[in-house]
Amino acid sequence: MSHKSGFVNIIGSPNVGKSTLMNQLVGEKLSIITSKMQTTRHRIMGMVNDKDYQIVFSDTPGIIDPAYRLHENMMKFVSEALKDADVILMVTDIYEDPEKMQDRLDQINQLNVPTLLLLNKMDLSNQKSVEIMVDLWKSKLPKSQILPISALHNMSIQFILPKILEWLPENPPYFDKDQLTNKNMRFFVSEIVREKILMIYQKEVPYSCEVTVEEYKEDDKIVRIRANIMVSRTSQKSIVIGHQGKKIKKLGIESRIDIESFIGKKVHLELFVKVDKDWRDKEGKLKKYGY
Repeated sequence: MSHKSGFVNIIGSPNVGKSTLMNQLVGEKLSIITSKMQTTRHRIMGMVNDKDYQIVFSDTPGIIDPAYRLHENMMKFVSEALKDADVILMVTDIYEDPEKMQDRLDQINQLNVPTLLLLNKMDLSNQKSVEIMVDLWKSKLPKSQILPISALHNMSIQFILPKILEWLPENPPYFDKDQLTNKNMRFFVSEIVREKILMIYQKEVPYSCEVTVEEYKEDDKIVRIRANIMVSRTSQKSIVIGHQGKKIKKLGIESRIDIESFIGKKVHLELFVKVDKDWRDKEGKLKKYGY
């Protein structure tokens, strides 16, 4: 039997469940998940390998109208994912109005790429409403196949893999068969800290933060990590630290617990807060931070 391999790219609006789906399909928590918009900022790849195939999944940022250069660069990840996709997983949910994303749907319709539209959060609706939404989306993406799912509750996820394998082209593997992702451990540590920032802090502060891992030193029994939390303004620094350092202490504890679970070792985590003025609108800074 010939070998199949290709890029299966997950796109859609913020908060429709792309990252939850990605983690379900790969079987590992590679993408952080919160209820806030712009949780995913990068294109994160996760590989599913078998002797006869390699599926390279990509989680991508939610499609938004850019307000900063950061957002513009995030949308470049989405455009790249559309260009190199062998299969597109277009994720929406029962609440989304397709009329509001007509430009993106027109772009997908013009591509000659097999597309599976996944209507997520079906557990929060009823059969009649789901059927109405399926018909509506079918009118907007007539060449796609549509599958109602619940990524959170793993409902109908088992039907996705056979459809992908049906569409996947014959290719040798693009990556080593024992490789899980295109990102290194420092990236995942920074993402875990950023996930906790999104959960702990309110308003604009979480969106103004970037996390960089300055030191990752692994010993036999413990991993020592030093990370910087970059904020856009001086006033945000005091908010992140909190009164008597209580906020950043909470952030450190919650981050360390998840990092230990992810890497399977004890962790000593140090967090520092620094100001990098208006980094979200500076191209040089964005490149430095991987955007």
